[in-house]
Amino acid sequence: MNVIKKTVQLPDGRTISIETGKVAKQADGSAMLRMGNTVLLATVCAAKEAVPGTDFMPLQVDYREQYAAAGRFPGGFTKREGKANDDEILTSRLVDRVLRPLFPADYHTEVYVNVLLLSADGVEQPDALAGFAASAAMAASNIPIEFPISEVRVARINGEYVIDPTFEQMKEADMDIMVGATKDNIMMVEGEMKEVSEQDLINALKVAHEAIKPMCELQEELSKELGTDVKREYNDETNDEELREQVRKETYDACYAEAQSGDADKKHREEVYDKIKTDFIEAYDAAHTDLSEDELEEKHAQIDRYFSDVQRDSMRRSVLDTGKRMDGRATDEIRPIWCETEPLPMPHGSSLFQRGETMSLSTCTLGTKLDEKMVDNVLDKSYQRFLLHYNFPPFCTGEAKAQRGVGRREIGHGHLAWRGLKGQIPADFPYTIRLVSTILESNGSSSMATVCAGTLALMDAGVPMQKPVSGIAMGLIKNPGEDKYAILSDILGDEDHLGDMDFKTTGTKDGLTATQMDIKCDGLSFEILEKALMQAKAGREHILGKMLETISEPRQEMKPQVPRIITFEIPKEFIGAVIGPGGKIIQQMQEDTGSTITIDETDGVGKVQVSAPNKESIDAAIAKIKAIVAIPEVGEVYDGTVRSIMPYGCFVEILPGKDGLLHISELDWKRLETVEETGLREGDKIKVKLLDIDPKTGKYKLSHRCLLPKPEGYVEPQRRPRGERHGRSER
Repeated sequence: MNVIKKTVQLPDGRTISIETGKVAKQADGSAMLRMGNTVLLATVCAAKEAVPGTDFMPLQVDYREQYAAAGRFPGGFTKREGKANDDEILTSRLVDRVLRPLFPADYHTEVYVNVLLLSADGVEQPDALAGFAASAAMAASNIPIEFPISEVRVARINGEYVIDPTFEQMKEADMDIMVGATKDNIMMVEGEMKEVSEQDLINALKVAHEAIKPMCELQEELSKELGTDVKREYNDETNDEELREQVRKETYDACYAEAQSGDADKKHREEVYDKIKTDFIEAYDAAHTDLSEDELEEKHAQIDRYFSDVQRDSMRRSVLDTGKRMDGRATDEIRPIWCETEPLPMPHGSSLFQRGETMSLSTCTLGTKLDEKMVDNVLDKSYQRFLLHYNFPPFCTGEAKAQRGVGRREIGHGHLAWRGLKGQIPADFPYTIRLVSTILESNGSSSMATVCAGTLALMDAGVPMQKPVSGIAMGLIKNPGEDKYAILSDILGDEDHLGDMDFKTTGTKDGLTATQMDIKCDGLSFEILEKALMQAKAGREHILGKMLETISEPRQEMKPQVPRIITFEIPKEFIGAVIGPGGKIIQQMQEDTGSTITIDETDGVGKVQVSAPNKESIDAAIAKIKAIVAIPEVGEVYDGTVRSIMPYGCFVEILPGKDGLLHISELDWKRLETVEETGLREGDKIKVKLLDIDPKTGKYKLSHRCLLPKPEGYVEPQRRPRGERHGRSER
């Protein structure tokens, strides 16, 4: 057993250890990462050869958290971990996005990366460690990857940047950013912020990159010690260099001309490129009638690859040569924008946002506390009151295929938009909010269209957003070995696919709220990043201006179909009285008033939320609750209910759960021998006045006769001295 263990120290003195050679030795590579008492196991396995016909990188990253890691049982009937939850999928995507660009372009063999959370101390955040663990496992294997990477979380806490902060530290953070990088280049960024400046973000990236460098050096040392710095040989592509040159020579000029044409119609551009390729294939087939059908099929696959390279190179060259993009725009120009609020009559809020050939239809639904989403993950038991769901149906890109379940991409895009918007929802807004963005047309930046449409739908629903939010996706064209580059605002789908960067930012007029960046090229300087951020800021401000022309502020009054909600506080000692045994009282109140009532104990008080379709139902429910929690006051008159009759009087309920004694002498001005003489029965209503509250026992003394007219000539009978009472003098 060849066990190797290495350690790296974070700026604050905490350490992360990587150990390999002890467990999971049949995998191509494995690594055990430990920080504090948090432990992750990462493994990587690759197939021996590529599946014939594969022309992409079939990488699958799967991050999972085991409930045993935190000493917990999974929920559900089976008491077993099931499919990946959203947080696990999001962490898997973070690792995938930074690893994928580092595989050779001609490597098409299936690679599976698995990261398991085996021990969780509740202090360290494991998602920030998954990328480091995965790359260390890759370094311990001979799978061909160009450079080791690592990921860290950087947060700004009280003005200081902290690497991989604890859960507790994150409560004070105004920036939460995940950064993935090699020793030389940042490859991936994703995070949320509380309206920070562009320079603040750049500073955070610099701090994160400095922390990542020693982690990459550790992996290089590990590879050398294991002998895995020499990677396996592979032959996943068969190439014909003569054919490659022929494709380039005969199609480049036509592709360059189309890139220069300013054609803003995506489908028409696709048709033009398809015709260029088809014409070449037909000419090639006519000139090579000696080839068999199988040989021609192989050549056609090669032509597809080579033609894609020509498309990419011609588009990039065109932009760098002229500053003109394939749809005719300048590099910093935003596509035409069109907005509409309330396109649908019945949703609580709705909007359409179109930018070029990308359109989002967003709806906003307002609900009660009972509509909150319960999160029950290994390290997170909470409730979410703001939800955002992103849907990307096949028809939005003209694809003829069935619509399946929600994919990883949809979860990731929705999460980014959610992070961009959530900071602008007031903390005291009583409603649970669900935004749904359905992409009706797509040609780039659909997640940023979701942010814009989401803002409009929230404002249409009357949600008092602190500030409206807009978003934009930026691109980059930078050829290796050239100083010249072009930063592109509001990128098309083709510019995303053929370019070197996809950099999304969301923000208000005062600062950034979320960002996501994927970089596909080497040598991207912080100077270029800063220019891209400032160009993005100008673009966001332009987009926000167009949005505010449609709706300048949230609706002052919500639509009639929105449930009305009132929130108030009660003393926590009355929570049980309002709920009742087994929920009997609160259920009866809801049934009687047609309302929905929820109660939570927060900060030492009971927070009550009452919702109903109309004001009358809410008022009725509030009156019942206030009656239960009301404290009787001496001198007040109450409409009581006779609960029981005794020889000496009766007990009257003056408020729910609060009974007082109505002595027989306080029933009437005349002398009574029994309560029944008045005609009172259990369940009868009677007005009473609270005369006194016993300071020792808290018992209530009631009177009914004081509310009756005093008979004319009435004389209060004198009480006998205690010593003259019957039987006392004879003792």
